Amino acid sequence: MKQYIHLYFAAVTSKKGKWITLIAWILLVGILSVLFPQASSQKNDLASNVPTIALSQQAEEKMKEEFSDDQGTPALITWFRSTGLSDRDVEQIQELTNQLTNAPLANQAVIIPYHQLPIEVVRQQISEDGTTLVLPILFANNLATSELKDSIQNLETVANEIFDKDPFNTTLQDETKLHARTTGPVGISIDATELFSQGDLSLLIGTVIIVLICLLVIYRSPILALIPLIGVGIAYGVISPLLGFMGEHQWIEFDSQSIAIMTVLLFGAGTDYCLFIISRYRTYLTKESIKEIAMQKALHRSGGAVAMSGLTVVFSLLVLLFAQYGAVQRFAIPFSLAIFIMMIASLSLVPAILAIIGRLSFYPFVPKLDEQIMQGSIKKLARKRNTLGKTIGNVVTKHPWKVTILTTLFLGIFAAFSLKTVYTYDLLSSFPDDMPSKEGFTLIEEHFNAGELAPVSVIIDTEGEKFKVGEELKQLDFIATVSEEESGINNPNLVKYSIELETNPYSNQAMDELPIIRDTLEEILRENGIKDPNDNIWLAGITAEQYDTKELTNQDAKLIIPIILIMIAILLLVYLRSITATFYLIASVLLSYFSALGLGWGILHYGFGVEAIQGLIPLYSFVFIVALGEDYNIFMISSIWKKQKEMPLLQAVKEGVAESGGVITSAGVILAATFMVLTTLPMEVLVHFGTITAIGIVLDTFIVRPFLVPAITSLLGNAALWPSKKIHVKGKE
Repeated sequence: MKQYIHLYFAAVTSKKGKWITLIAWILLVGILSVLFPQASSQKNDLASNVPTIALSQQAEEKMKEEFSDDQGTPALITWFRSTGLSDRDVEQIQELTNQLTNAPLANQAVIIPYHQLPIEVVRQQISEDGTTLVLPILFANNLATSELKDSIQNLETVANEIFDKDPFNTTLQDETKLHARTTGPVGISIDATELFSQGDLSLLIGTVIIVLICLLVIYRSPILALIPLIGVGIAYGVISPLLGFMGEHQWIEFDSQSIAIMTVLLFGAGTDYCLFIISRYRTYLTKESIKEIAMQKALHRSGGAVAMSGLTVVFSLLVLLFAQYGAVQRFAIPFSLAIFIMMIASLSLVPAILAIIGRLSFYPFVPKLDEQIMQGSIKKLARKRNTLGKTIGNVVTKHPWKVTILTTLFLGIFAAFSLKTVYTYDLLSSFPDDMPSKEGFTLIEEHFNAGELAPVSVIIDTEGEKFKVGEELKQLDFIATVSEEESGINNPNLVKYSIELETNPYSNQAMDELPIIRDTLEEILRENGIKDPNDNIWLAGITAEQYDTKELTNQDAKLIIPIILIMIAILLLVYLRSITATFYLIASVLLSYFSALGLGWGILHYGFGVEAIQGLIPLYSFVFIVALGEDYNIFMISSIWKKQKEMPLLQAVKEGVAESGGVITSAGVILAATFMVLTTLPMEVLVHFGTITAIGIVLDTFIVRPFLVPAITSLLGNAALWPSKKIHVKGKE
């Protein structure tokens, strides 16, 4: 096997092979781009997150079958004037409903005909303080967000012709104007898609700039700074049409969020893999006069670690296919494909480019052969660069107990703080405060009952029994109103009630109230002779869907996290052939993950006033922190493992830390910086995810990799290799 690997490395870096490799990649990008659509054209931002087997989706299906009058996706047009809505305001709203009734918007299903009602009757629909009125408009189900957006834009155009001043283009703080905001499921869907689509280009530009700056600072070579970006760019040119092809044939689904995070992951991890190759190449250029041979040796030395690191991430991401929650499952293929293609590019395309350019890649700091170095200043510079790595190597091998205890305590304190993290499953909470749907919801919450925005639908199978549940539900103090009973169209045994909660239907409190409602209903049915009441109750609505989201993501975490850990353990065992090392390498990144979660929560909560982070973030961050963190461990420990075959283990640890320290630190800084680019986007879920993941990478780069792991290795000595046998090396340990 090794023979074939060596032949491959020789082929892609030979004088002819390097050009063939480069041309082949460029042709591949061109062919795929012509034949297949780009990934951005195949995004589906309406892809379902909650599977059909979830209780809330079963309830929605019952709603469609038996209570079709409720069909339609609502847009809640919220009208507000701080000094009170005037008769003129109401008359203009009536004129708007008149025009939309006579000339409906595209896909408009139902609109309340306020123009057919006396102004006194319409005023009864205004909030008690006289400031706010809600106009519901139902649109056809299963529309693309772009179609809904077009309809709402047309609505705003019609309104602008009727009202004295455009009510949709105002600032709520202006007390002299009438304000209108679109909220409800339609408004929220439009704003969510808008937020992600706004970030696509800015995210790509921001990521490229931050990577370029980091590379320029680290290597101070403009040519070398561009090579990883060229490699990642060409790899993306292959990845995007492949994803577009799979999306076009509906083999996979992905959304704007998937593409956004994939871009960051590709540039961050891809640049890291390039740095590992570049670091070794520069070292061998000081020993070999022929640049192609230097690259072959660099690949022999680092190729295995790069391949192992890449496969670790690929297999970890593929585990996300087991997730039931759609947003998590949709990460699996795009992310794993991106890393796999980038790993191949790092072991073929990038080495070919470096072999073509040779020493000029590092201009103006061109590596010279050792025998050519005649000036002591160059030797001093080399020694200076290695001082920090050697110092850390000396510390961790001389004081392994102290280093292990101190770093474990440091990380452990933050890990314990992660238990205080508060989570939310409210999509609106991740929106900026000035988004129209959030402003509209806030107006409804402040001037009406919050539950009016998204009522809970309760469906019960009475099995032919006659009993009422409305009075019992009204006894629950968190329920504001309960509608009259409605019978099913096809099955009269099915009855439905619409419940408005006192609390925000998107809040954790509202989700906590659903089990109480279900328990109350089960008790009522049981008292009336229904044997299996749990099977006769369905709860529908946004609160029920969020409750299922919470349950599903918790189940996904319980399944996915152990599988990822087992997968990584197997890969580490195969590569390192050490049970002991496998155990403490996994334990170290787990510790850094929980530390990142705790420290990230502390910064977001106490530093920026964040009340809760999205419930999906722990699983998102786990996958990236653990998989990418293990990358750095693999690269460093592989250096130690190779050196311990030639020298005592403690000396191998010292030199391994010194040798790999610089490149891993550089890679960690770049990867953390790319994830921090997510914090520039207006979507709070990405801000929180980027912050916590970047913190985890920083902790792993500056605490776990240089101190904790080498210290544990030094502590265990030859036991770190168990059950592999220690190769006898002369010299003192």
